[in-house]
Amino acid sequence: MTLTVIRNADVIVTMDDRRREIADGALAFRDGVIEAVGTTAELAMLVRETYDVIDATGCVVTPGLVNTHHHLYQSLTRALPGAINASLFDWLKRLYPIWARYTPDDVFAATQLGLAELALSGCTMSSDHLYLFPNGVTLDDTIAAAQGIGIRFHPTRGSMSVGESAGGLPPDSLVEREDAILNDCIRVIDRFHDATDGAMVRVGVAPCSPFSVSRELMRDAALLARDKRVMLHTHLAEDADDVAFSLERFGCRPGQYAEELGWTGPDVWHAHCVQLDAQEIDLLARTKTGVAHCPCSNCRLGSGIAPLRAMVAQGVPVGIGVDGSASSDSGHLLLEARQAMLLQRAVGGPTAFDPRDALFLATRGGAQILGRPDCGSLEPSKRADIVLWDMADIPSAGAWDKVAALLLAPPSGARDVFVEGRAVVRDGDLAQASRHDILRAADRSLARLMEAA
Repeated sequence: MTLTVIRNADVIVTMDDRRREIADGALAFRDGVIEAVGTTAELAMLVRETYDVIDATGCVVTPGLVNTHHHLYQSLTRALPGAINASLFDWLKRLYPIWARYTPDDVFAATQLGLAELALSGCTMSSDHLYLFPNGVTLDDTIAAAQGIGIRFHPTRGSMSVGESAGGLPPDSLVEREDAILNDCIRVIDRFHDATDGAMVRVGVAPCSPFSVSRELMRDAALLARDKRVMLHTHLAEDADDVAFSLERFGCRPGQYAEELGWTGPDVWHAHCVQLDAQEIDLLARTKTGVAHCPCSNCRLGSGIAPLRAMVAQGVPVGIGVDGSASSDSGHLLLEARQAMLLQRAVGGPTAFDPRDALFLATRGGAQILGRPDCGSLEPSKRADIVLWDMADIPSAGAWDKVAALLLAPPSGARDVFVEGRAVVRDGDLAQASRHDILRAADRSLARLMEAA
């Protein structure tokens, strides 16, 4: 395959072990793998063959952003009346009846919509947590949708097994039998999971939350995931109601409950962790258990401000997540990283969180907690997941420190996005998918859902 060289970048942000930033930077890749990184002059001396050129004048080049938590099916239920000013539990109760009407076509349309939004914001890899399967919906629907957008996809087979009649939160119509859940986890892992470097799809196991599944399912899911050598994901300590439920139902805090059932370790990452106490932060740090920090959703639902600074300081692996579009109402991953930085400064002062540290969490930090050492940095042998940000356009013009400006004066979106060396976004628009087709499918599903409601 022909070599491609990105050159004349104002800055290349490598996110390598030394966190190097290369002025007048250049990068060469081929067959989905980065071959060389350096200055434009250095690569001109090094490369002695014909190559394709991408001019990055005026741009900052970064590794692809990594989204560590999402519910893509929710992209069709943004700004829903009756849920706009609700806290987590009331918000869920308002939305469950609408989600119960979803069909496979609706999940496909919602997933493409959400992934397109992420790609345009510089995301090259996204997890997804699908935990309800009405009317024939399967995880396969989301995987098919992701293939049309072109970004790396880490779908997790979620589940709910404890309905209202058994003391859980979801309606009984949306829960599944636990044997069926485990069997389908095996099916999708065997069919879709790819453990190799450069994998485009990896499957995880993800019971929804302690208030919607049994203790037995949490334990059995962990055993199954480790037998299959896949990762584990769930929600943990999202708000005060979540903690109160754990104390009342299980007689312990969420962190202790997770530890007792095998839900700690480098193969586990939890979403939110807003209401952790000091002992729980220490537990996650000691066990290298990951956290998907979703600041916009936490603000939107009034869940609180996660102790991000304390987690990072103690060595908890942390990435950024946009969360579901029904709670964040947006899927712009760069702005999510900006919000993470701003919230820590709001409570900890102007030195509490640096823009570069927030960018690290959104790139290499996210790749690390998703178990992807092959991604997350721009250096030889890593995968060619690359984003070009035009810092000469109106939103960022006037910035002196252009790397800091990615978070302080962010561009409206990515100029170019490459995944495995293939263009997913070019000149600010989707390269592999049709914007018109995505919106038409979303509008069709939304009209049907609104009519039924």
